[in-house]
Amino acid sequence: MFDIKITGGNVFDGTGCPAVQNDIGITADRIESFENLSAADANLTIDASGKYVCPGFIDAHSHSDTYLLVEPSAPSKIFQGITTEIVGNCGASAAPLVGKYHMPGDWLDKTYPGTWSSVSEYRQLMESVKPAPNVYMLIGHNTIRVGIAGYENRQLKADELDQAKQLLEKSLDEGGHGLSTGLIYAPAMFASREELVELAKVVSGKNGIYTSHMRSESGGVIEAIEELISISRDADIRAEISHLKTSGQKNWHHVDKVLQLVRDARQEGLEVAADRYPYTSSCTDLDAIFPDWAAEGGRDAVMKRLRKLSDRKRLRVDLLKGRTADYWGTITIASTVHADNRRFQGTLLTDAAGQLGLDPVDAVLHFVESDEVRTSAFFAGMSEENMLKILAEPYVMLGTDASLRSTSGPLSKDYPHPRAYGSFPKFLRMALDGKTVSMSEAVRKMTSLPAKQFRIKDRGVIARGRKADVIVFDPAKIRDISNYAQPHQLSEGIETVVVNGVLTLQSGRLTGNRGGKML
Repeated sequence: MFDIKITGGNVFDGTGCPAVQNDIGITADRIESFENLSAADANLTIDASGKYVCPGFIDAHSHSDTYLLVEPSAPSKIFQGITTEIVGNCGASAAPLVGKYHMPGDWLDKTYPGTWSSVSEYRQLMESVKPAPNVYMLIGHNTIRVGIAGYENRQLKADELDQAKQLLEKSLDEGGHGLSTGLIYAPAMFASREELVELAKVVSGKNGIYTSHMRSESGGVIEAIEELISISRDADIRAEISHLKTSGQKNWHHVDKVLQLVRDARQEGLEVAADRYPYTSSCTDLDAIFPDWAAEGGRDAVMKRLRKLSDRKRLRVDLLKGRTADYWGTITIASTVHADNRRFQGTLLTDAAGQLGLDPVDAVLHFVESDEVRTSAFFAGMSEENMLKILAEPYVMLGTDASLRSTSGPLSKDYPHPRAYGSFPKFLRMALDGKTVSMSEAVRKMTSLPAKQFRIKDRGVIARGRKADVIVFDPAKIRDISNYAQPHQLSEGIETVVVNGVLTLQSGRLTGNRGGKML
């Protein structure tokens, strides 16, 4: 007697092989059988005739670290078929919280069911809320560096580097799986390659992974890729390029060189891979376009500079350097904090500037100052052709680069990128419509590929004895609904989601049962 039996579906097992018609028998949290089960009994039988069945999807690049504590049902992710989230990316993790470190503003202003400081305490709190998806945690480089040395523009002293290594090792021992960096953000932008290698060696000693939002994804992308590859080589560590892209039209021609660098590294024997979302606009803090000197010292220091006339003038001059007038028309205001700015959410920066009676640069300074350095924006700087090239590479997996969201409650109040709701169904739709790789390869990119790269044991493949993370979707209905004008919309077509044997989504509706674990 099985707990759950899924019958009649076309099963993509996650390995990249074509679909087969087979049944799946689940007992407790494991797949007990993968064969014809027409004569077998089960407490619940799910008829998947005409549907596609595959392993639960792994979001290789998530930012749901603290949002899972607020909304553990994770609707925007579960409705994409995501059963595992890899959190702690871009140098920012929910723990360890030490010294001078303060969490990002959009994490700070939420109400949580408890407190934590260490990785161990964070894991315990996460387990207590019973998240719907599994959670795999990376340790943020910025989280550690700020805690020890603040936001200063300098190299770590020898004793500080030792402290960072010790804190990283402790965090890994408590359940972290690797180190993430966000090298366009302060103070990581001030870190030397040598510092990153030393920290990566600590992770390598624990068989962990190094992931990186690199120093550049635009004009300096070649040098940034070369730095990541050199870190992988010198630290003898698996490396993941976060949201691989060549941003800015004048940089689109770099894509072939970028991809060849990664292929060459892999041919050398380095385990370098990448993740990507299927959209041509990115999303990050609006102040990410500020020069390094303006970011030093953290939020309070940035606010002081914005209020000091000489610094504001200098910042204005630097923001104009190397940017044409067209550039400002590629930016859309996303989430804002100040009530008077809410009306501009989803508005092109140039249009918002016109309504404010400002030029675009002064509008940027206005938003960043009035929102106290917490404005986010969409940046439409990518090529559709390049996106498809990147997604077709066999080592590139899917990642939302987003926190979970909800269509109601506290996580419905901001203005997210559509990728938060639509990345995985959008990619499936692209595969079905012949716009990208085959369906079997698309499923591999969302299942066994990230499971292998991140060493996620017993997941990513449908086979006897594996963990029962399984989804069923309707190929005729699967699609993303979220868009830039109305982002808070759940995707369609995912009908069943099982996480560790727990039926989480049935007939396209949340069951209220959650089976996720801290991995």
